[in-house]
Amino acid sequence: MSPQADVQASAQLSAQASAQADALSGVGLHTSHLSLPLLARGKVRDNYAVGDDRILMVASDRISAFDVVMDQAIPGKGALLTQLSLFWFERLGHIVPNHLTGEDPLSVVPEAEQAQVRGRSMLVRRLRPIPVEAVVRGYLAGSGWVEYQASRSVCGVPLPDGLVNACRLPQPIYTPAAKAEQGEHDENISFERTVEMIGLALASRIREVSLALYEAASAMALERGILIADTKFEFGLDAQGTLVLMDEVLTPDSSRYWPADLYQPGRNPPSFDKQYLRDWLEQAQVDGRPWGKCAPPPTLPPEVIARTAEKYQEAARRLRG
Repeated sequence: MSPQADVQASAQLSAQASAQADALSGVGLHTSHLSLPLLARGKVRDNYAVGDDRILMVASDRISAFDVVMDQAIPGKGALLTQLSLFWFERLGHIVPNHLTGEDPLSVVPEAEQAQVRGRSMLVRRLRPIPVEAVVRGYLAGSGWVEYQASRSVCGVPLPDGLVNACRLPQPIYTPAAKAEQGEHDENISFERTVEMIGLALASRIREVSLALYEAASAMALERGILIADTKFEFGLDAQGTLVLMDEVLTPDSSRYWPADLYQPGRNPPSFDKQYLRDWLEQAQVDGRPWGKCAPPPTLPPEVIARTAEKYQEAARRLRG
C-alpha cells in the first residue's frame, strides 16, 4: 500500500469512528473554529489555508436544502461525507488525478483543535477552481423529469419520447451548471456555454472525464445494491494546467442514490440522500406560514434530524459493505 493510500485508509477508519461516535452522542459540529486562516465557509465545508499551496477542508455537520443552510446539524454527517469521498477518490484515481495530498490532516492543527478535524477533514492541494459544476444524469428524475415533460429535453439535451419518471436514460447525459454565489441557485447551462466560459478543449475534457467517472462509479455502486441516478463533480487546474478532481465526490450531498431492490420506473424510489429533508421542508411552516425556501429556515425536529442521519449512514454502509 502506498503512503497516500495508507493515510486515506486511516482517515476512512477515523471518519467511520467519528461518525458513529457523533451519531450515538447526538452531538454535531455545525461550525468549526480553527487558528488557521479561514478561506471560506461553504454550505457544508470550512476551508482553511495551510501555507500557500494546501487547504484543510473540514466537513461540518451542517446541511442545506433549497440552497439554505439549516440551523441544526446532522450528527455524523461530515465524517460520513469524508469517508465516502475518500472511498471514491481511491477507486477512481485511474481516471483523473484528485486533490488529496496524502498527508494527515491532524498534522497541521494544534492538539487542542484536533477534535474538530479528526475523521471529517481532508488536506488537499490548492487549485484554480473551474466555475462549472459537471452534472451527469443516468436517470430521469427531479428537475430533469419536470423539464422533460415540457420540452422532451433536459438542459438542452434532446431525449426520445415515451420516457417515464425515474426511468434509466438510453445513455448518461452531461448537463453542466454555472456555480452560483452562496445562497443563490446554480444555473443550468448548455455545453456550448461552457465552451464560451473555459474553452473547447477544457470543456470537452471535463465532459469526457465526468461521464467516465459516472460510468465507473455506477457499475461499482450497482454491485452494492445502489443506483446512482445523477451526480455532480467539481474540478480545478494545478500549476501545470492538469485537470484535477476536487471538493467532494459521489456523496449523498452531491448525488441521488436509490436502492436497487426498490427501484421501479414510473415512480421515485426512496433515496439515500437529503430528499427526506426536502420533502419535510416542502410541508414545513415558519411563523404559521409555509416556508418560502429562504432564510431563516424552519427548526428541524429531532425525528427529522435522526431520520436524515439514518439515510446518510445507510448509504455509507451499503457502499463500503
